[in-house]
Amino acid sequence: MGDSAERKGPGARRRRTTVSGGGGGAASGKQANGSKSREAGEKPPPCPARVKAEETARLAGNGGVQERPREMPEHQRANSPRKDKGKGTEDISERLSCHVLQESLLSSDSGYSNYRGILNWCVVMLVLSNARLFLENLIKYGILVDPIQVVSLFLKEPYSWPAACLIIASNVFIIAALYVERRLAVGTISETTGLILHILNLVSLLIFPSAIVLSINSMTPVGGVLSLGIYTMLFLKVYSYKDTNRWCREIRHAKAKRLTRSYSCPSVARSNGSAVHAHVSYPGNLTYRDIYYFVFAPTLCYELNFPKSSRIRKSFLLRRLFEMLFFIQLLVGLIQQWMVPTIQNSMKPLQEMDFSRMVERLLKLAVPNHLIWLIFFYWFFHSSMNFVAELMQFGDREFYKDWWNSESVTYFWANWNIPVHKWCLRHFYKPMLRTGVNKFLAQTAVFLVSAFFHEYLVSIPLKMFRLWAFMGMMAQVPLAWFVGRFLNGNYGNAAVWISLIIGQPVAVLMTVWLFTV
Repeated sequence: MGDSAERKGPGARRRRTTVSGGGGGAASGKQANGSKSREAGEKPPPCPARVKAEETARLAGNGGVQERPREMPEHQRANSPRKDKGKGTEDISERLSCHVLQESLLSSDSGYSNYRGILNWCVVMLVLSNARLFLENLIKYGILVDPIQVVSLFLKEPYSWPAACLIIASNVFIIAALYVERRLAVGTISETTGLILHILNLVSLLIFPSAIVLSINSMTPVGGVLSLGIYTMLFLKVYSYKDTNRWCREIRHAKAKRLTRSYSCPSVARSNGSAVHAHVSYPGNLTYRDIYYFVFAPTLCYELNFPKSSRIRKSFLLRRLFEMLFFIQLLVGLIQQWMVPTIQNSMKPLQEMDFSRMVERLLKLAVPNHLIWLIFFYWFFHSSMNFVAELMQFGDREFYKDWWNSESVTYFWANWNIPVHKWCLRHFYKPMLRTGVNKFLAQTAVFLVSAFFHEYLVSIPLKMFRLWAFMGMMAQVPLAWFVGRFLNGNYGNAAVWISLIIGQPVAVLMTVWLFTV
């Protein structure tokens, strides 16, 4: 019995205290239980009468409409047992299956097109490979860059500047074209007489400089190419000047009061940004200021009212000037250091007709030649022409398009030199189509004219006539047909790049080899 009392211990004593206390013990028991429930965080049970009264008041406040039970918040629903069960099922499914129906990234069916990293890799590999070749060139030949030698390419004698004198003499043909147009405008000479005078002037623009280059021994090949290039540019400009003014006379003679504004003879003023330039109409354009603006403007197609920019951006002008000076020095250095030794070492395999060595030298020359051509393109068509255009506020800056994406040979020739393409389209190709010539013959005629001028700029300064430049340009006609017929997309683009990378060094090697024989 003592053991049992000891086992009961404090609990038995607690019960005895509660029972023996009567009313006060009951009250103290309720307080103890109340304090325990409050300590446990439990609320006392609500009074039924109070709950019913609150419900009645709430219904009266809502107009007798019973409230819907509130939805459980999302975080509570997410933590509910059902969601936990669904989430667990999803996790198990993900662990059981890790494959989906999909194509490899390099597959054409995947639709993947972000190859920026591969492009960067190609650029890094190109830089590293060319750096190795350049280092090999320095170790083998040393430093070959010589600024004095560059001056000697233009001048054989310090006091004899035949190329510069020949370029200055070109003003005679410019003034002659303006004089003929003025006489035609006032009607003192007929259209037939004016056409004959223009033809004589144009033929003289080609024959006179070539005769001077061939007859003067002090004329260097580089000076000859420079002077003949300027005369060729003037030939195309004077031809466009003649045609555009003739079209304006035809409009004036037709006495048309209201005509659609054409590209060649606009009838309203043009607004460029915030500046509105004065409108010029025929024959008010026949001035020295107008024709010399056209001569120096970076275009070959004449227009009475050229689009002009509102102001000269000095920062843009200085950037283009810096690029011009930097890239011309880089071009000269690469030609002297890299290209000239490769060409000199290629002459022996050509003389011995060692085919394997010829191919090796051709591929070795292809890298520096193509790099120099790309730098020249940027220097001339972007830096130089934008510099001149900004200086003259010439608004049309489309000197080239995306020729690097060419998928055909015709697309390349139509987009890499926009000024020449516009001239051929406006003054040669479309007039031939209007006379009834089909497109293929007109395109062939355009390539024929281009081949003539390429041969003109190569054979006369070098004083040899082998027609390699002419045949190289005419070979573009069957190449264009083959690429357009059998190669499409990336294959056509690769064919265009191969023709540029391999075709140019072939022409260079053959020209130098024939010049030295």
